[in-house]
Amino acid sequence: MRDRHVFGYGSLVNCATHDYRALHATRLTGWQRVWRHLPGRDFATLSVELSENKEIFGLVACVAEPDWAGLDLREALYRRRHVRVSEPEERKVILYEVPRDQAFAEAPAPVLSSYLDVVVQGYLRLGGEAAVDGFFNSTMGWSRIQDDRAAPIYPGHQSLTREEWALVDRHAARVS
Repeated sequence: MRDRHVFGYGSLVNCATHDYRALHATRLTGWQRVWRHLPGRDFATLSVELSENKEIFGLVACVAEPDWAGLDLREALYRRRHVRVSEPEERKVILYEVPRDQAFAEAPAPVLSSYLDVVVQGYLRLGGEAAVDGFFNSTMGWSRIQDDRAAPIYPGHQSLTREEWALVDRHAARVS
């Protein structure tokens, strides 16, 4: 069995959503995070796009060969792409992206609070409040945020503490 690595920049940053190993924080240069609005999808999807002079703070995880089928299913809306990260060492990783030509901009879909909660909790655990601030400041394409916490729509939703919810809400008020 051969292990390969994935770069997480959204929900994959939250280690509570998977069991991958050898995790470490890193930066991916030449890319930015963006919310995509897809046909037939009731909520926005976090993706990435090439962007000079930008970078994304995220997580590299080692995925064992048998686990790729499950990860591909989880990321079924996305396309695999090979990229290189350089921290703490240069490494080729898999990046999942929704191609720009699949985006649907006619009527932007809302960002689900249950999805946002997962991402922010992951960044908080990975790099503290500075990482959370960086996530909000470096993500483009924000739309209205739909509060679905009482009945979470996002399939990978997680439980948050009151403090984590307050952090998400404070930052979300700035961008929505």
